[in-house]
Amino acid sequence: MRHFLLLAFIIIALNASSQHDAFSGNTTVTWQDCIQIFSKIDESSDIAQLTEMGKTDIGKPLHLLVINKEKEFDPKKFNPKKTIILINNAIHPGEPDGVEASINFSREIIDPANKLHFLLDSAIICIIPIYNIDGSFIRNGYSRTNQNGPIEYGFRGNAKNLDLNRDFIKCDSENAKSFTKIFHLVKPHVFIDTHVSNGADYQYVMTLISTQANKLGGSQAQFLKNQMEPELFERMAQTGFEMSPYVNHMGDIPETGIADFLETPRFASGYTALFQTLGFITETHMLKPYAQRVEATYYFFKCMLEYVNENNSSIVKQKEKAIKEWASIKKYPLNFRLDTLKKEALSFKGYEAVYESSLVGNGKRLRYDRNKPYVKSIPYFRNYTPEITIDVPKFYIIPQAWNEAVDRLKLNEIQLDRIQKDTTLEVSGYYLYGESTGKKPYEGHYVHSGVQAREEKMKILFFEGDYIVPTNQPGLRYIIETLEPRSVDSFFSWNFFDSVLQQKEWFSDYVFEEMASQYLNENATLKAEFEDALKNDPEMQEHWAQLYWIYRHSPHYEESAFRYPIYFLK
Repeated sequence: MRHFLLLAFIIIALNASSQHDAFSGNTTVTWQDCIQIFSKIDESSDIAQLTEMGKTDIGKPLHLLVINKEKEFDPKKFNPKKTIILINNAIHPGEPDGVEASINFSREIIDPANKLHFLLDSAIICIIPIYNIDGSFIRNGYSRTNQNGPIEYGFRGNAKNLDLNRDFIKCDSENAKSFTKIFHLVKPHVFIDTHVSNGADYQYVMTLISTQANKLGGSQAQFLKNQMEPELFERMAQTGFEMSPYVNHMGDIPETGIADFLETPRFASGYTALFQTLGFITETHMLKPYAQRVEATYYFFKCMLEYVNENNSSIVKQKEKAIKEWASIKKYPLNFRLDTLKKEALSFKGYEAVYESSLVGNGKRLRYDRNKPYVKSIPYFRNYTPEITIDVPKFYIIPQAWNEAVDRLKLNEIQLDRIQKDTTLEVSGYYLYGESTGKKPYEGHYVHSGVQAREEKMKILFFEGDYIVPTNQPGLRYIIETLEPRSVDSFFSWNFFDSVLQQKEWFSDYVFEEMASQYLNENATLKAEFEDALKNDPEMQEHWAQLYWIYRHSPHYEESAFRYPIYFLK
């Protein structure tokens, strides 16, 4: 009897409906309607639960839908043998494809009569219905100028006019803080962020950004590049929505070659990679009909769930292995740059580009001729190399005064210890120079780039309550990417420490003149360096600059000027 029941169950499962009601139409739901729909999914199924998980900048709650066949909705109690998939929608509310796709996907996987339901044996699905709730309220049909539907959609910026897909490190928004809490609570193995792409025209409805492999690093990167990614592309081709890598073209048109998009930690998948989560950005093409874009996004979810079901153990083990690998490394690569000397061939389905007289003015325009589709082999640049490699310190030390940095470390569950009493320690530190600062604000900041650092040994007085950050912990990558000042998305780059870039004490030139002369006369080596600078440094032609040069090389110059306030022990 037991065998008969088991056989009957298998037959039912194999014959279960896989019917998918294709999305149609050209409209997308409002936030209120979206949450109402997901609430009904919660109410209709005992394997789904919708929960408020924090606030956004307009005070609205950020929701998370958890679908778990084991009926366990506390992420701290999730089955550690299952792959956890986190889907984030509408980070740009004008790109709502993932919202509608997630609604249809959720309805189907909670249905015991649908084949997709049985794939939940290996996976737990977590969905943020609409992330940029703020922007979703600013509905219009114009801000995505060239996009083919829906008729009405949300706005890219949030209530602070921030692009939330640049906010994962600096965490200026309440949205980002709530996301960070969700991410560390759920601890996903796979992260999917849904988008719509602009740029060149081509035949594909769906393009994909995978976490850049060189930057991801280690055995996990090889698994992603050589196993997971190729199979996802193959599975999508079988659905009728063949994918291309994201069309990040090197020149005006795709034939010039495309390159892997480097998603640094300010971006969603760049941030999630710091915690060994495999990230994917779906980028449907803006010129394709909205219904097709929603369907392509749905099928990517489906293909991912199928892949996870067949490779669950490998994905879970890869993350566990990657955490151990990164926690024990001795050298860390920073600031990756594209290697244009290495390329692969990519079979690409595009449209012929035509250059012709502009319809306005007297210039030339680029137009893609859809009557002339092509399949061509184009260059594909996938290799990135680090500009800097640092020795990983055993500890960083952060004075408690720098609370903005400390708060974000805590938010990201970084282990912090406290100094027990006022103590002078011999540490290593940096003096910073050469930075270029943006002339216009970018996402609310005047971002620094091109930072250079001179490392020195120094004795620093630390106070009771200052923070010690051990690097031998799962959050190592986040620690280094935020605390190393030369990192492209470091806290220093985002202006958390700008006050150290201002000298506080000065001199009166008419008084310092005699002191400067005496100091040179008493230091023959310094005098020789001064005379050499006079001859070879164009900036030394003004008398005040000459006095300042001597001042900077004298005991009177403040030691803390331009000194980065985070220290380390090797």
